[in-house]
Amino acid sequence: MGYKVAVVGATGNVGRELLQTLAEREFPADEVVALASERSVGREVSFGEDKTLVVQNLAEYDFAGTDIGLFSPGASVSAKYAPKAAAAGCIVIDNTSQFRMDPDVPLIVPEVNPAAAAGYTKRNIIANPNCSTIQLVVALKPLHDAFGIERVVVSTYQSVSGAGKDAMDELFNQTRAVYVNDPVEAKQFTKPIAFNVIPHIDVFMDDGSTKEEWKMMVETKKILDPKIKLTATCVRVPVFVGHAEAVNIQFSREVSTKAVRAALREAPGVVIVDHRADEGYVTPKEAAGEDAVYVSRIREDSTIENGINLWVVSDNLRKGAALNTVQIAELLDRDYLKKAIAAE
Repeated sequence: MGYKVAVVGATGNVGRELLQTLAEREFPADEVVALASERSVGREVSFGEDKTLVVQNLAEYDFAGTDIGLFSPGASVSAKYAPKAAAAGCIVIDNTSQFRMDPDVPLIVPEVNPAAAAGYTKRNIIANPNCSTIQLVVALKPLHDAFGIERVVVSTYQSVSGAGKDAMDELFNQTRAVYVNDPVEAKQFTKPIAFNVIPHIDVFMDDGSTKEEWKMMVETKKILDPKIKLTATCVRVPVFVGHAEAVNIQFSREVSTKAVRAALREAPGVVIVDHRADEGYVTPKEAAGEDAVYVSRIREDSTIENGINLWVVSDNLRKGAALNTVQIAELLDRDYLKKAIAAE
């Protein structure tokens, strides 16, 4: 028996990636429905290699009879429609920030904390973490299990696709404008992004951090371990797809690069590409379109006890959003929904 799945926000970057990922991974869906706002109704979106879906109006859709809803429409839209879908019996997997820190909503990365998904029954909602958090905790999980993480210092290099299609268009248009000597207009970002980097993602908070930096800290604690200390500096860079992170980790136990490689080599979702030579590392360009979290530049930090540096790269639209969402649906199918159906 297959499921009826609704993809909410189907015309956005992540929504389109969700549809592609569902098809690629052959998720057991008998029916997939594409939902978006009224202005997108009637548009066609691709599903797999040879299918298209006609977008329906989210505001008019009845979620009764829909088994799983994959939401990526923006936090305010999820705040309104996700509880309605959940109340109608649809299990919501939400990719926005709306429910991540709700104590009754599990925040899940399947390679890291799959058992926490059992808590979905409290509200019928599961939250997908922030893209920068997902790739970080996939790399941290096996190391925390093996050596005990005390503190993490991370600097991110985040692509414009994390801010949506309009942000990608802005990078393209600004780059073109520079070459043809046209005025460079900044609309999606606070400063020009072409040939620049911007140390500002999301709004500023009272302590001087941005909300993106705060998300990485609180989400890592919720997913991995509340005792981990984490500080982040999040930077937008002129890259279309793929986030990179320079990660400094201090452990509670003795550690070596050899032991770190061994732990990461056995970790699900992680691929090590770490050669101390030209091209012996992964950049966002190589990671784009790939599912893995890539780890490179593994080396000891001699300035602290039990310190290690890593370079972590992943496709933010795939593992950082769509893939993780679909993997959560697969986790539900495998460990919860099939068992519930069998018990009926």
